[in-house]
Amino acid sequence: MDPLFDFSGKVVLITGATRGLGYRMARAFAERGADLVVASRRQEACDTVAAEFVAMGRQALPVACHVARWGDLDRLVEAAYTRFGRVDVLINNAGMSPLTDTPADVTEELFDKIIGVNFKGPFRLCALVGKRMADAGGGCIINISSSASLRPLANAIPYSGAKAALNTLAAGFGAEFGGKVRLNTLSAGPFLTDISESWPEEYRTRAASVIGRPGNPEEIVTAALFLASPASSFVASALLRVDGGLQ
Repeated sequence: MDPLFDFSGKVVLITGATRGLGYRMARAFAERGADLVVASRRQEACDTVAAEFVAMGRQALPVACHVARWGDLDRLVEAAYTRFGRVDVLINNAGMSPLTDTPADVTEELFDKIIGVNFKGPFRLCALVGKRMADAGGGCIINISSSASLRPLANAIPYSGAKAALNTLAAGFGAEFGGKVRLNTLSAGPFLTDISESWPEEYRTRAASVIGRPGNPEEIVTAALFLASPASSFVASALLRVDGGLQ
């Protein structure tokens, strides 16, 4: 294994780790030796994915967690540090992107939920885990944003705004932790995860990008590994687009 991408002995906490891009990233880290904290809303799903990683010879802690609820996040962090004593890599991946016909259709409850999952929760985890990382001498945080933060969608304005706010965390917390914790943002474009099953067929086969198609879930992996590894030791407060070159 390339030593730059050997995560043996490292602890990686990923939210939304039981499906889609989160699962692909979690499995990639497990394949490279990392122990995982598997967080998602449903305990059964967390248990299933954690058992898969244990079968690979890794340690894995499944924790059901709603990232918009700070009490859940406090419990998640305490569970992770109680089990492993540290977190080396935090990936704020959990998100939600509901579409509405018009902005007027967005209820207050839905608005608050979108902001909570996509920005409020990641902010809290950056604060909690980042502080412990800094006190321990270092760590890495990756926030999974969206191309919608750079190209706002008319039918998902709250989501676009929440992800745009998420983009500010890397620089803000980077300054807070004085360089001890590297924070970066991965801006994902359209990917063929389970969410895409409801897309029209044309959106599943073509995209307005240089590459011209949506991404396959495994194509997120190398970007996440790079940002989490010593290969990116001089990369901080960066926004890396993984979107096929959207135009």
